Order: sequence, then structure tokens, then C-alpha cells
Amino acid sequence: MINLKEETIERLEEYGRKPEEIKWVGCKSFKIPISEFWKLADEFYDNGYGSTEVAEDLLIVGDNWWLERHEYDGSEWWEYKTVPNEPDKTIDVPSLFPFSYNERYFFLCDFYDKRAF
Repeated sequence: MINLKEETIERLEEYGRKPEEIKWVGCKSFKIPISEFWKLADEFYDNGYGSTEVAEDLLIVGDNWWLERHEYDGSEWWEYKTVPNEPDKTIDVPSLFPFSYNERYFFLCDFYDKRAF
């Protein structure tokens, strides 16, 4: 069992963030008051394997960063995300389906980084 409020604060601290840096909490369709989130989050839940308990579309958003919920087989956690830096290099790619080239690449960068363009 884990307390969602404590888990959230720990994840923020892990990435050098503070609760005061949160701009909004909610999902893609609406937000909820941050103070209400903290009240509702002060509850224990089972984050182990089984069924998901915390809303999977819950977002905590700051300036150029956010926390989003992730789960695998019922185990759930916060994942920290930042806006990616724009690459300096631009290349022409023949396909967005690198797996179709009979090589086991599942990511565009892995596939095209191995080739000279």
C-alpha cells in the first residue's frame, strides 16, 4: 500500500521539483483545484500488481514538465516527462515503419541513427 500524496511528493522531489511548482492538475479535458487534488490524494492504494486504482489519465503539470500515470499489469506509478529539446539535425527518412525493413528496430531514432545520411 502507498499513499498517493506521499508518492506524488516523492516523485516531484526525485526530479528536483516542489509542489509549489505545479501549475494545474487534471486530465486533457478539465482541471481540478490543486488544493482539492492534495486532499483527494491523501489516501492509500495498492500500487502492486492487480487492477489499476488511480485514474490513468491524471496529469500534474508544471512549466515544461508533467507527471502522468503509467501502469503495467495493474502495477502503477507516476512517470516524469519534459518537453523534448528540438534536434539540430534534420534528415529525410524513407519510412516511419522501421520494423518493416526486416530488422528489429522499434524506434525511429534507433533505426536511422545506425545509418549514414
